Amino acid sequence: MRKAAWVLPSHIENSGGFRTVFQNINCLLLHGYRCDVYIEKRGCTDAASNLKRMAEQYFGVCGCRYFTTYKFHGTYDIMFATSWKTAEAVKQYPKATKKVYFIQDFEAAFYPAGTEYLAACASYCQGLYPITIGRWLAAKMADHYHVDARYFDFCADTDIYRDLHRKREKAVCFIYQPHKPRRCSRLGLQALGIVSVLRPDVKIYLFGSDRKPRVPFAYESRGCLSVEQCNALYNQCMAGLCISATNPSRIPFEMMAAGLPVVDLHLENNLYDMPQEGVLLAHYTPQSIAAALLELLDHPKKAKQMSQGGQRFMKDRTLAYGFDQFYEAVTDVLSDGKRKNRHGMKTVACAEPVRMYRHAPVISSMRENKAMQKLCRCKNFWVAQLGGKPPWWIRLLKNSRIVRSIYGRLQGDSL
Repeated sequence: MRKAAWVLPSHIENSGGFRTVFQNINCLLLHGYRCDVYIEKRGCTDAASNLKRMAEQYFGVCGCRYFTTYKFHGTYDIMFATSWKTAEAVKQYPKATKKVYFIQDFEAAFYPAGTEYLAACASYCQGLYPITIGRWLAAKMADHYHVDARYFDFCADTDIYRDLHRKREKAVCFIYQPHKPRRCSRLGLQALGIVSVLRPDVKIYLFGSDRKPRVPFAYESRGCLSVEQCNALYNQCMAGLCISATNPSRIPFEMMAAGLPVVDLHLENNLYDMPQEGVLLAHYTPQSIAAALLELLDHPKKAKQMSQGGQRFMKDRTLAYGFDQFYEAVTDVLSDGKRKNRHGMKTVACAEPVRMYRHAPVISSMRENKAMQKLCRCKNFWVAQLGGKPPWWIRLLKNSRIVRSIYGRLQGDSL
């Protein structure tokens, strides 16, 4: 029986990243591995039994052992670092035959340029074998860090995310997660504000957070949804907005599986994994994002074609397909890259990633730019810019008679 160790950050939370880790731990368990999970202890409540209970509550039963320490026990055939903060601990352990870096995002981008940014970058140079979710990260490891990476594709649970063949509203749903800067919640709200100015009849749904932003347009907040509720919402709308400034989220792929065309940013991080048949990538301005959404809302025939294209793309990208790719990558690492498929070719897991999306970005027209100007004159513009409550100095200025008088003379309007 092969033995694997997974080294996780210092707490478990109900997030997509942890869900992916535990799904792939279960994949190895099903292939006969024995898996140990190591988590750094923080506080007296983080007993191993509590961590096991939390993991099973969030992610289902997982037959692994839990340890609240980075003092590893015994020898392992393979050991996984799962974040930049765990890479050094895995590198230093001498009793692991192979050491893998399970990379789900370019974590250096989570920090401003400084010590933590550079430390996260340095973690990719520790001599660990990268296995990435998605092709962009594999390409980045090769281009920037000169490391050959294996990858597995973004997949979806097609038993849950599927087209229910219902009549769709003229509506947009936006994954609003203000606690994750890489999801660009403010940029998304500004784009939706432009859509609301140009198409007041379009219904806007926010989901993914219980926070309700103060913005100058009507919307319905659905809060945090179950996967079944997400699929129902995706089947209710004509367009989905999910912004990714780093590695893509799983959400666009789940939207496509449900038949929902997606709008995201035309950035390098999205060009390797997003199919042009089911996704519109826009320039990173509110006006251009709004233009992409309007292209779907105003052209039902194109929206339907993209709905079908996205479903075709996701048809074979089931969770089982992704697990097979992951296991193939692990096997390839253990065999020192000598594993071949039945045709004598290199396996998919170590194939060189290439760009999938080749269309030009959607660029805004004068129509969206004028709508942005109108939005800027709105009394709640600062709230819309900040995606929440304006800072104290803005509130103070808004209540100043002198400032209001000057602004009124210049703009012909008041704050």
